[in-house]
Amino acid sequence: MRLTFFFLSFYIMGIVTVQGQNRLWYDEPAREWEEALPIGNGKMGAMIFGGDTVEEVQFNEETLWTGEPRNYNKLSAHRYLDTLRLLIEQGKQDEAEKLAMDEFMGLKSESEDNKPWLERMGAERKKEDGAYTYDFDDTGWSTIPVPSYEGWEEVGLEGVDGAAWFRTTFVLTADDLKSDWELDLNRVRQYDYTYVNGQLIGHEEGDGTKRLYTVPKEILREGTNVIAVQVINLAGKGGISGYKDTSIPIGLKNVAGKFISIVGEWKYWIQDSNVPKVGVFQASYQPFGILKFRFPEGDTQQYERSLDLERGSAEVKYKQAGIQFTRTYFASYPDNMIAIRLAADKPGQVSFALAMETKHEKHRVWKVDNHTLGMTVNVKGGALEGTSFLTVKLDGGTITEKEGQLYVQGANAADVYLTAATNYGDYKTLSPDYIAPAEAHHQKIRKKSFSKLLTAHERDYGDLFSRFSIDLGGEAQRAIPTDERLRRFESAEDPDLVALYVQFGRYLQIASARAGTHPANLQGIWNPWLEPSWGSKYTTNINLEMNYWPTEMLNLSELHGSLFQMIRELSEAGKETARAYYGARGWVLHHNTDVWRGTAPINNSNHGIWPAGGAWLVTHLWEQYLFNQDPKIIAEHYDIIKGATLFFKDFLVKDEKTGWLVSTPSNSPENGGLVKGPTMDHQIVRALFRVFTESSKLVNRDALLRDSIQTMIPQIAPNQIGQYGQLQEWLEDIDDPDNKHRHVSHLWGLHPGNEINMDETPELVEAAKQSLIMRGDDGTGWSLAWKINFWARLKDAQHTYKMIKMLLRPAGSAGGSYPNLFDAHPPFQIDGNFGGAAGIGEMLVQSHTSFIDILPALPRELSEGTVRGIKARGNFEIDLTWGNHQLKELSVRSNEGKLLKLRYDGKVVEMPTSKKKTYTFDTALNLLK
Repeated sequence: MRLTFFFLSFYIMGIVTVQGQNRLWYDEPAREWEEALPIGNGKMGAMIFGGDTVEEVQFNEETLWTGEPRNYNKLSAHRYLDTLRLLIEQGKQDEAEKLAMDEFMGLKSESEDNKPWLERMGAERKKEDGAYTYDFDDTGWSTIPVPSYEGWEEVGLEGVDGAAWFRTTFVLTADDLKSDWELDLNRVRQYDYTYVNGQLIGHEEGDGTKRLYTVPKEILREGTNVIAVQVINLAGKGGISGYKDTSIPIGLKNVAGKFISIVGEWKYWIQDSNVPKVGVFQASYQPFGILKFRFPEGDTQQYERSLDLERGSAEVKYKQAGIQFTRTYFASYPDNMIAIRLAADKPGQVSFALAMETKHEKHRVWKVDNHTLGMTVNVKGGALEGTSFLTVKLDGGTITEKEGQLYVQGANAADVYLTAATNYGDYKTLSPDYIAPAEAHHQKIRKKSFSKLLTAHERDYGDLFSRFSIDLGGEAQRAIPTDERLRRFESAEDPDLVALYVQFGRYLQIASARAGTHPANLQGIWNPWLEPSWGSKYTTNINLEMNYWPTEMLNLSELHGSLFQMIRELSEAGKETARAYYGARGWVLHHNTDVWRGTAPINNSNHGIWPAGGAWLVTHLWEQYLFNQDPKIIAEHYDIIKGATLFFKDFLVKDEKTGWLVSTPSNSPENGGLVKGPTMDHQIVRALFRVFTESSKLVNRDALLRDSIQTMIPQIAPNQIGQYGQLQEWLEDIDDPDNKHRHVSHLWGLHPGNEINMDETPELVEAAKQSLIMRGDDGTGWSLAWKINFWARLKDAQHTYKMIKMLLRPAGSAGGSYPNLFDAHPPFQIDGNFGGAAGIGEMLVQSHTSFIDILPALPRELSEGTVRGIKARGNFEIDLTWGNHQLKELSVRSNEGKLLKLRYDGKVVEMPTSKKKTYTFDTALNLLK
């Protein structure tokens, strides 16, 4: 039966018009996840698609992961440390990497013998009428797009591992049979057996192996030819992947240069999806579920969906048959829930069906009462399960439940409350009795009114968001949908979009992690995939740290708390790793971790053995102290700082050739393989040792250890300038000027470190600049964001702005931004959002040296603006206004009464300050009051 419905009007305080600042808005629903709008409270996150007939709200809970508590460490690894160092010293990198893969990587989770299963899958290849043969009848098979670079998970086979057959055809003429052909599939995940006309032409294993197979002319036919590929995917992403650059097709090519594309719909058959267990190094973050609303169809007009960054809420509005429909969404931190209100401007017209769905194969949806559904999901092959509760509260109308769905008819308004919890206890334990408190929490929440929940949310959220503001002009652009603004930004200026990007970064920080939650992972708190890229974990050789670059500067200091809690847990877990792998004191973290706080090397020895992750994280503790000047920060975390220091005191060894202390074995993140003495390590360790030195003075402890560490600092291998005038990435001068790698790790000392700066090391600044020029501007999204910060520290305003333009370009095969402004690696990674926001801040205020630099890298395109509440080290809070590319107004609030050293346009002022007093300066830095 076709339903008609109308919404009751309601009042929402502070509705912002299309022209409002700090607002993303669109004139059509999201078609893809990267177009949907994010809400979050640190524990729960959701993506709002905003459909008018079918609405999806895809939601997550921060502790739903694969895996379980376990030991990640190979206890015998330290026995091979000296051998690894010797092999590296002898230049035998390949041997060192092989030995490390065998003996020095972390332990994987439980695996099962897959040989019997693989033999069963191979039986199909031996049948006379098997799926590989020319005449096989595949008419009953389904179809699927091929290739799918990010795995068959993206095109309909979510959560599927196992063996699958794919078939397609191509047509040849008589002339085409005169020569052999080459079949190019590029990448297949993970094994393939590839047949043409029933003949095996190739078999390879491994995601990274290129599939380029010769097709002999003798097996080809005039007319229709058949390609059949058995793909065996034991774990992770599966399928025929093709090329990351989707403009490059897979297909066949002959010696004459004729090319036949085989991109398109292929037939497929899942032979067996019950694979044996496959061990993995670390766990993956999981999606939880989907709320699916179905509304009566109608002629939709004046559609608009938006994300209000000032209120922390999303909204969908449209008209049908003269009725204004409005939906409001927010995620409350005080009440730990997601709320949705559906309403209209006429009574009795709210009607919809609502279901709870999930991608997890093992799940249960049940009726709690006439207004409430429950859903429990179990993570495949893991120890975690989660339970969510959904209640619909009505103003008028009726509600019924049928087969796990709620049906609302003729209401004036409907409020939807969603909560979720899991049996995750902490990184060492599970919480088997979690459902009772989860249900009690939901029962408490459902008693509250929507307006009360919204008021508490807005007060809590606003206390954080309102501390900082930025206006760069260009208000007229706000009348243009955000996705269109993004497209135009490549060729036109939109300074207000730059300001919006900064505030969107702050919004994402508040939404993705709060006190008492886990820190933002590779995707913040938002992930729709059972097999997310890189597990949606915590990559600690840049990405996790980048997530927190803007935190202090953009006045959100409390948000560091969740990261600091993780650092404490990592320092505990990392003690065993330090002993097991290096026979060292203290604690160590390598390049990745997860919800279970794995700290051992993972993935591959050519990039996984990188021991500086913990040391880098320690610098965030020190940064919070520098920005806030509270000694309690250091006192509370001193044991963590000391532990990281003790590890490197034991780990560093003397290089026989130079006499320097060096880090080995290690790597320059994800570039160049396993080596001795990468520059980045030494920059980080020097920073760590200085942090420890100052910290031990602050707490008046460990004077003898402090003295020994101070003695070691000048012995650590220094920064070196190489043959091209570049800053060397390694001990040896072997940088390749044509290497365009996305990581520029050896510039850590320029940013986020500070030992390379214009005041003290101008020659190293020039070398760093040359390294950047050699590496090139392009890169993945987070790489572009890092380069914004680099060029800002180099005070090259126009190059900094060029990088901003590249980061804010529509996502394609290279880095950029998706329509919802999410950062594109691609795929989505949130680090670019945070790194980009920090880099824009660095253009306006820098405080990493002894000076606070005002407008140090201001580009011509941002010639006017106002910023309020930006923070500088020393606990100074700054308001500034500029116009015609010149400073107009400057005020500085001294929260701790520290010495103030300001610098602008070559002018310097140095003065003592009083605590909690604000100082105002003119354009020449003369003190006005």
